[in-house]
Amino acid sequence: RRSSDLVNMAGTEAKKLPSVPESLIKRRKAFAAMKANRIKKTVALKKLRKSKRKLIYKRAESYHKEYRQMYRREIRMFRMARKAGNYYVPAQPKLAFVIRIRGINGVSPKVRKVLQLLRLRQIFNGTFVKLNKASINMLKIVEPYIAWGYPNLKSVRELIYKRGYLKIKKQRIPLTDNSLIENQLEKCGIICVEDLIHEIYTVGKNFKAANNFLWPFKLSSPRGGMKKKTTHFVEGGDAGNREDQINRLIRRMN
Repeated sequence: RRSSDLVNMAGTEAKKLPSVPESLIKRRKAFAAMKANRIKKTVALKKLRKSKRKLIYKRAESYHKEYRQMYRREIRMFRMARKAGNYYVPAQPKLAFVIRIRGINGVSPKVRKVLQLLRLRQIFNGTFVKLNKASINMLKIVEPYIAWGYPNLKSVRELIYKRGYLKIKKQRIPLTDNSLIENQLEKCGIICVEDLIHEIYTVGKNFKAANNFLWPFKLSSPRGGMKKKTTHFVEGGDAGNREDQINRLIRRMN
């Protein structure tokens, strides 16, 4: 009889106690809600990335079309002028690429200051410069210390893709993702590398923001060496303005 009473008591206790503790049930519910929320966010992010990829592709396509039209227009104007027995004078270049070719020894204060303003603090550093009266006068002041010229689209693209580093919170960050550009320059309408290249090459209205966002390019010493740093390019040296020939130097240094 006593044993049967014990069995009945154990049965009632078993009925009262839940099979799973309440705290565990709550934790499972919270975890399930978190998982559902995470999946929802992932799907939304995937959708956003897809739409952004489409937009970037469309922009790149339109830029390619624009560059081709610019190139074809130059050829057409040249041919029309030649046909009429005239000369076609192309528009003045708006963009220059400047490379520092000499070190820091014996640099006068004025030249040093101009090189700092051009962000050329080390030998074989390179930067893009918007050409106007003021910047051309600055380049004349530091001409013995720099090699500069007018880069083509290929040079601009190769420099940014291969040597592109960004200035984010005063730090040198490698250009590995479009989101880095978008986070900083979205207000300027620049969301990807192709936007950045277009803004630099065409010297758009947001050129200053785009150019300052790029860290000065750290180039290698040129393959095959230099001829003579202390002499101007037109005298068989390396310094000064070399116009379109800067593209050859960029190929050797990139």
